[in-house]
Parts: sequence; structure tokens; C-alpha cells
Amino acid sequence: MAPVIQCLTPQAVMPSFQCQSPMASLPSPADPPAKIEVPPEPEPNFLESVDLYFDAAAAISHVSPDILAQIKACNSIIRVQFPLKLPDGRVELVEGYRAQHSHHRLPVKGGIRMSLTVDAEETMALAALMTFKCALLDVPFGGAKGGIKIDPRKISPEAKEAVIRRYTSELVKKNFIGPSIDVPAPDYGTGPQEMAWIKDTYQMLRPNDLNSFACVTGKPLEEGGIRGRTQATGQGVFVVLREFFKSEKWMERLGMSVGIKSKAFIVQGYGNVGRHTIEAIVGAGGRIVALAEWNGGLVDDTGAGLDMAAVAAHHARTGSILHCVGATTLLDSAAILERECDVLIPAALEGQITASNAGRIRAKVVAEAANGPVTAAAEKRLAARGVVVLPDLLVNAGGVTVSYFEWLKNLNHIHFGRMSRRMEERGKQQLVDALEQEMAGGMRFSHTTRQSIVRGNTEEDFVWSGLEEHMIEGWENVDRVAEERNCSFRTAAYLISIERIARSYNVSGIFP
Repeated sequence: MAPVIQCLTPQAVMPSFQCQSPMASLPSPADPPAKIEVPPEPEPNFLESVDLYFDAAAAISHVSPDILAQIKACNSIIRVQFPLKLPDGRVELVEGYRAQHSHHRLPVKGGIRMSLTVDAEETMALAALMTFKCALLDVPFGGAKGGIKIDPRKISPEAKEAVIRRYTSELVKKNFIGPSIDVPAPDYGTGPQEMAWIKDTYQMLRPNDLNSFACVTGKPLEEGGIRGRTQATGQGVFVVLREFFKSEKWMERLGMSVGIKSKAFIVQGYGNVGRHTIEAIVGAGGRIVALAEWNGGLVDDTGAGLDMAAVAAHHARTGSILHCVGATTLLDSAAILERECDVLIPAALEGQITASNAGRIRAKVVAEAANGPVTAAAEKRLAARGVVVLPDLLVNAGGVTVSYFEWLKNLNHIHFGRMSRRMEERGKQQLVDALEQEMAGGMRFSHTTRQSIVRGNTEEDFVWSGLEEHMIEGWENVDRVAEERNCSFRTAAYLISIERIARSYNVSGIFP
């Protein structure tokens, strides 16, 4: 069946709710939920939540309504359907989408997920988030997203490969993939192996593209990937949390001590993002007091935090976190989110904190490691109780940032540091030699100290340095704009993105 192209009309930009300053006078998050009276209201879906967030920022921007309409609209989306032959001979029709939200920068960039929840609205919402996320961190991509409506856990590896390759071929036919057009990446239900299949399929269909390795990111190292990409999103989450907890004004506001050490964290999701976020938090002295997965989770009753090394070993051995020795297992995953903690980190899917459970959240801070885990209605309730929300646009932007580095690496056809590392080491060696000659008494650096000083930067060093720079600059901009414009962190993040995209349109003009 041929793919069907759907066109979207730019929607009118109608401010829908007032933003609230993160520095406003806020009650304590620990106040009993029963005392909070919030009138019931309809729960927006994912795309509606994104639009509401956009409208709140648009209302206080200096951008004209016509440009706002262009920024808000999804530029294009395709829907494809193709057959999958099952082992028993039956043929199943598979549905897929790819949305390109904004072409103000090319290529567009965004992951491909495999899930039964995939539909056009979810895909457009996620593509919009990618546009604003890239603009916020000044990563030169437009936003895109893709999805395949299938449960990857219920098909064989061979069938999964067939689905990915056929989906990729549909993107190639419609010119919806390419190093300078649209560059996918992993998302829920996909990973490095799927990206390798995408790269290989693209190369088979576009054999003369010199930059074919750059058609997709998140690949294995053997297929042109970059060191650090797997940990990138989780590491980015940690950097934002670290910078937030350095802020004396915020810690005073929340009645907390400066720093991550000894803070209590609850994490939802033990996939790639959740796992690496946890590793960084534990390394900084934070305590993981509960961990939730789709089928239940673990809670710590000792006060010391979960033994995450034991949890990791148990998960590697059994494929599940449940029933890990030394922790209490709960089968109600939703209830775990409502336990008391300093920071709640939803690192799974969208729509996890809604109007129905927001009043029972007992965290002081919610850090959105997933895309859209807090709905617009839920955020109002959290704000009313003094809960600070660190928005997804900033918090989980580490993945696309390092994907950008991988894309650059593939276009340059060389590893970062390959041309400079030994030159750096020679220069540092000469400096150490000169220092030793100048030191009185024949003092010498130890071999270990000398090696640590003269060591040149590797590809991974460049990645971590670039990631940290992007995330810190992003946090500082959001914190500054939120204070200057008297709005929430989320509204500040959207506002920065909207005004950057508007400046791009104003400078480049509108074709024709």
C-alpha cells in the first residue's frame, strides 16, 4: 500500500492559561493534598498539552501572530501502511508515521519509536517537542519524530528487522530520510541495532550518498556511532539536576540543602535513560528510594536508598527489577510515584502525571526525563502545591545534543580527537618537562601524575565536554528568562525556543 501524505493547516495561536513564576510565593509541597481545592477540568491529550505550553509562551513573546502560527504548525507528516508476513503465514498490516514539524533548520531530527500507542497526534506532538528542544539548546536541527504501531516485545528479531527495513524504504521513497533532510534516532522500543538496520537499508537504496552514515544517529560504534551516546540523555538529566541543586536561591526557596548528596530520588523507568540517570545520581551521593517499571517496582524501607549495584545485577540476571533481594517489591507502579521524596524523575512515557494523580505527588521537584510525562492540567495542580517542574525540553535534551555530535562526526568522516590528541600530549609533555627543570631541588612529578597531566582528549572527552556545555548553558538561560519574564521554567524554555525560531525566519525570510 502506498504511503498517504497528510497536510496540516497552521493552527491559530490562542493563549490558554497564565504562566506562573517559579519564584512566586509557593506553599510547601508537603502540605496535605486534602487541603488543595482545584476545580475539575478536562484532561488534555499529549498534543493539546504541547499546544497549551506553546500558547502560554506565545502570549508573552514579542513574535507576530503570523510567525507564531508558522512555528506552531507541523509542516508535514506521512502515514504509511505495509504488510508483514508472520511465521505462521498470516500477513499483518503495519502502520507507521513520520512527522517533520519545522523546516526552519535542516535536517530535521527526531527518534523512531515502536509502540501500540503510536498515532498521528502523538507523533506530531513529539516532533514539536524536538523542534523546541533543539532551538532551546541551539542545536541546528528542525524537529521530527517517527513511530511504528507495533509491540516490539511480541515479534521475533527477524520480523522486527523486516519492519524496520520496510519502514525505512518507505521513508526513502518519500524523501523523508537523508543526512541533509531528516535524520532519525532511537526512541522507545528501538536502539542501536535498529539504527544499524536503518543505516544499511538507506545505503542499499542510496549507494552514491557519500555521507550515508549520517542518515541516522544512535548507531553502534562499529557502524559510525559515537562514544557516550548511550549514556547521553541520562547524563544530561544529571547535569541539569546538579546545576539546579547548586542554586542557593532555589534550595533556600524549597528548604533544602545545596547539592545532590543525600537527596531522595524516585525514578520511573529502568530503560536507557533511567538507568544512566540513576548511575550518575548515585555517583554524586544521591539516594534512590524507589524505582518503578511498567509492571511494578522496588522501594527502600531502610532510609539508605536502594542498592543499585544489586538491582542492576538482578536485572541483568532475570530481565526484571522485581523481587530483588534487599528491597520491597510493589506491583502497583503508579502508587510508587506518589511516595515521599525530594525529586521524582519520570523517565518512561508521556502522560504519567495527570490531573487525577497530581494532587498525590509528594515530591518537591519533578524532573521530566521522558517526553511529556506531566500534562498541562497536572502541572497547574503541581504548581499550586509548590512543586517545581524541570521541563522535558531542557532536562532530556542530552540525547539529541550527542546525536548532533555523531552527525558531525559522520559528515567529517573522522573521530573527534583523531587529529589533535597526540599533538596535545606532546605540548603538555614539553610543559611538564619545563616545569620540572624550573623546580628547585630536582623535584619530579610521579609517573601517575605526569600521565594524568599529559593525557590528550579522546572522542569521549569531547562528547562529555560538549554535552555539559550545552546543558549548563540551557539551564542558565531558562533560569534567567524565567526570572526576568516572571514565568515558569517550562514557559521560559518554550519562550527561548519560539523567539530563536522567529529570528531565524526573520533573517532568512519566507520562500518564495
